[in-house]
Amino acid sequence: MSNSLSADDVRKVATLARLKLTDVEIELLSTQLSCVLDYVAQLEEVDTENVEPMAHAVERTNVFRDDEPRDSLPSADALANAPKTDGRFYLVPPILEGG
Repeated sequence: MSNSLSADDVRKVATLARLKLTDVEIELLSTQLSCVLDYVAQLEEVDTENVEPMAHAVERTNVFRDDEPRDSLPSADALANAPKTDGRFYLVPPILEGG
């Protein structure tokens, strides 16, 4: 059941992920990723014929509070930790030309 990954496979994945790996790292990851693929192959052998598809392993209910109007945060509190303000608004550097 060995899903052995070659060094070239790891290099290709590293290139797609924009990772620069040394030859030692490539060999190590080749072994480690092969172990992961072997484990996934074991999971594929599990009989799931009578198992209903689900989004979560544990049933969840909506954990959000009811959406009801309430007073907003005072401006002074909202601006308190901002690096720069004019007292009413956040001040940020311009990002578009002509700003």
